[in-house]
Amino acid sequence: MPANRNAPSQNAAATTSAVPAHVAIIMDGNGRWAKQRGLPRLEGHRRGSRTVRAITTAAFELGVRYLTLYAFSAENWKRPQDEVGGLMRLLEFFLKQELKTLHKNKIRLRTIGRTDALPAPVRKQLAATIAATADHARGTLVLALNYGSRDEIADAANAYAAAVAAGREPAGGCTWETFARHLYTADIPDPDLVIRTSGETRVSNFLLMQSAYAEFIFTPVLWPDFTKEDFAAALETYARRERRFGLTSEQIKGKLEVRN
Repeated sequence: MPANRNAPSQNAAATTSAVPAHVAIIMDGNGRWAKQRGLPRLEGHRRGSRTVRAITTAAFELGVRYLTLYAFSAENWKRPQDEVGGLMRLLEFFLKQELKTLHKNKIRLRTIGRTDALPAPVRKQLAATIAATADHARGTLVLALNYGSRDEIADAANAYAAAVAAGREPAGGCTWETFARHLYTADIPDPDLVIRTSGETRVSNFLLMQSAYAEFIFTPVLWPDFTKEDFAAALETYARRERRFGLTSEQIKGKLEVRN
């Protein structure tokens, strides 16, 4: 795998026309959306799946190359079993229904997380959808399923230690670049922008290492109500920000002048 795919894009200083290559979204607020309307929580998740379709289409139309959605966290297993079961059935149905859309838009599907713990029907449908879309090159939709960043770091540490023992990695020579090769996201660029809906202002164990240099946007809009216009507004906010990666504004300006 490429050694430095997870490094931040040092030439990504924002301009008014900048589009983030990778957007990651913490899709929050489905349950509250349903509660506000006197509906079952699962109905909120169903409505949220419609938003997934709309935002996925909008993201790639607007020039985003990678879209990562926090679909099911490692901690979500603690929810009531009827809700967890309903979420798994909804995920399986979503994957079947969206295959045509992924084909139409030339989008490939990827997953990150401990997906081997998902129910067998879901794993089967995931494998089929991933295989069917593997050759698409317009963009990549990444579903974080049974994902937790701390689990990912622990898994990467174990994989790195095994690689050192086998002589594939240098003993005592760990760098971010060598360690990142063992993350779930080894061949996926770091997110440029992380969006969380519903008004919560925490990252909830999501891409902790990869989002070190990401821009964050927290919106009060509940996920089922999040629209293409909301997404476009987030991209506009991102484009107005200056990403310095430890440099000064003057250094960034100088690099831009040299490039132009």
